[in-house]
Amino acid sequence: MKVSRQSTQSETATDRGPRARTRRLMIKTATRLMQSGVTPSVSEVAEAAEVSRATAYRYFPSEAALVHAVVDEALGPIFTWQSGSADAEERIGDLFDKSLPRIAEFEATFKASLRLSLDQWARAQVGALGQEPRFVRGHRLELIDLALSPLRGTLQAEQFDRLTHAISMIFGIEAYAVLKDICGLEAVQSAQIAKWAACALVRSAIAETQTKGKTND
Repeated sequence: MKVSRQSTQSETATDRGPRARTRRLMIKTATRLMQSGVTPSVSEVAEAAEVSRATAYRYFPSEAALVHAVVDEALGPIFTWQSGSADAEERIGDLFDKSLPRIAEFEATFKASLRLSLDQWARAQVGALGQEPRFVRGHRLELIDLALSPLRGTLQAEQFDRLTHAISMIFGIEAYAVLKDICGLEAVQSAQIAKWAACALVRSAIAETQTKGKTND
């Protein structure tokens, strides 16, 4: 599995000692702030964690780098998801079962990261983003690709990509934003509906391929 963890790749070199403790303190503090609905700057986290700004920026040179680290921490066990099933629908269902409760637990954190992404997009449209690094969100595509891997020999490449992109719309905080905030559903029901929709998309893609195969025959 090639899940991008840009903000955590350097952690193994300093996973012990004072540097690691300082880094963990900053991530913990940023998580607490984001769970309260705030998208903090590096300076704001430094102040809350009682760490100097110079030290904070050595660990996280930009707000995007800091939010990446917090999001990676929140995703946690989702990164190590694996399935022994060879059935794509079962694998997608299992991925949703394992992932969505974790996303709901850190709902405020993921919404804060989404807010940063949208804010950066808006500023970029009017040329106000400058040289600020962009917060890129791409974990879900690699996880969905892994879950759907048994279909690589069944679906054509463009069909596989279309299915991956379709499922990506209902895998993540955006699904909760629609189902909870707009539809007024609880987290558990929202997760069930998202999983049902994802499995339905898998079945539809397989059925479409089988129908085309019969037509060609």
